Amino acid sequence: MNIMILAEGAGVVAETARNFGVDWPHLIAQIISFSIVAFLLHRFAYRPILQVLEERRQRIADSLANAERIKAELAKTEEARQEILNQANTRANELILEARNAAVRIQETETQKAVATAEQIVTKAREAAEQDYSRMMTELRREVGRLVVQTTAQVTGKILTPEDQRRLAEEAKKELAA
Repeated sequence: MNIMILAEGAGVVAETARNFGVDWPHLIAQIISFSIVAFLLHRFAYRPILQVLEERRQRIADSLANAERIKAELAKTEEARQEILNQANTRANELILEARNAAVRIQETETQKAVATAEQIVTKAREAAEQDYSRMMTELRREVGRLVVQTTAQVTGKILTPEDQRRLAEEAKKELAA
């Protein structure tokens, strides 16, 4: 039964081939030529082109992987840079704070020194004023004593002895001191 169907199918194919004008020897020669050309193209053209395309695909994949690796390294570098900047800012703030504290300490020290110096100057000025006052009072007492002796001598018209002069000078000093 299968043979009959095959024989019948072959008859249909043969009849269709005749209707379309198929020349079997030329068709077989064309099929062989096509097969040879397809084999040669596949062997010498298609395979090298596929190999070049595969190499290019591999280079692109490597480049993409390399780009991802570079991107990751860049992110790590950026993160490290940011961390370094944060540390530098923190250190700079610490240094500024230390400088401000040092400036405050120096200002306090200099203020204390200035106050101490001012106190010394005031103390020295007071001492000098007291010395000047004492000296002036001594001179004033001497001058008053001399004037008293001179005035007394003129009023009394008598020449005073050194003992009288001393006694009058001491009395004048006592009155001035009181």
